[in-house]
Amino acid sequence: MKKIVGIISGDPNSINSEIIAKTWKQKNKFRNLNIFIIGNYLLLKKQFSQMKYKIKLKKTDKIFNQNLKKSLYVYDIPLKFTNSFKVPIKNKSKYIKDSFNTAIKMIKKKKIVGLVNCAVNKKDLSTKMKFNGVTEFLAKKHGVLGKESMIIYNNTLSVSPITTHIKLSSVKKNISIKKIVTKTVVVNNFFKTKLGFKPKIGILGLNPHNDELRRNSEEKKIIIPAIKYLKRKRLLVNGPISPDTAFLNYKRMGYDVLIGMYHDQVLTPFK
Repeated sequence: MKKIVGIISGDPNSINSEIIAKTWKQKNKFRNLNIFIIGNYLLLKKQFSQMKYKIKLKKTDKIFNQNLKKSLYVYDIPLKFTNSFKVPIKNKSKYIKDSFNTAIKMIKKKKIVGLVNCAVNKKDLSTKMKFNGVTEFLAKKHGVLGKESMIIYNNTLSVSPITTHIKLSSVKKNISIKKIVTKTVVVNNFFKTKLGFKPKIGILGLNPHNDELRRNSEEKKIIIPAIKYLKRKRLLVNGPISPDTAFLNYKRMGYDVLIGMYHDQVLTPFK
């Protein structure tokens, strides 16, 4: 089977088309990976033309038997836009949801190995409940909400936040022993099943200097008990690591993953 990845074009009123075009220009770096776009064919064609990108686009309702190296195929998602290539808000939300639903169906049918989503506004994914981000949206769609984990992967160091797109003032009440254990196990299993090895994981504390490990600190009450449980389950975990030095010492300590308590704690230094 070809290793095929669907790229969701995302917010149509954004720089996503330019990112897609520049990525396609470097397609030789993909090696054995095949990509195609899930989005609106006509809009992408007009936007590429406006930016003077000469890319051979092809519209299709099947992407599995074509030569995906020679042309950039677009699995067409219906969309109404204005003459200035702008998409009204009422049309944009449905378009984005339709794009994600199409990709999810392809994954469930094992037609593609995964998806990459270009940037979207989180509000465009909200239905009856509010999603913090794409991770939670996909987890809900797959029936695993609460058991998902966001991981930003790199073969040198990967990072994963326990809480994602929430206010800093809400982090304290949104971490628990159960949540740390569940998400760390998900990360560990990803490395074992997808990458073939058991990772060494460093778990960060929440407070500066781990709040000196005081009795009433989140480190003492929540993070350390979670780490002890994970160690009993034979995961290669260590911590809590003081957040201010974690990214300076990860190589010396041999960590494959650093798990933090909140989004920017690990994504800012990683990026």
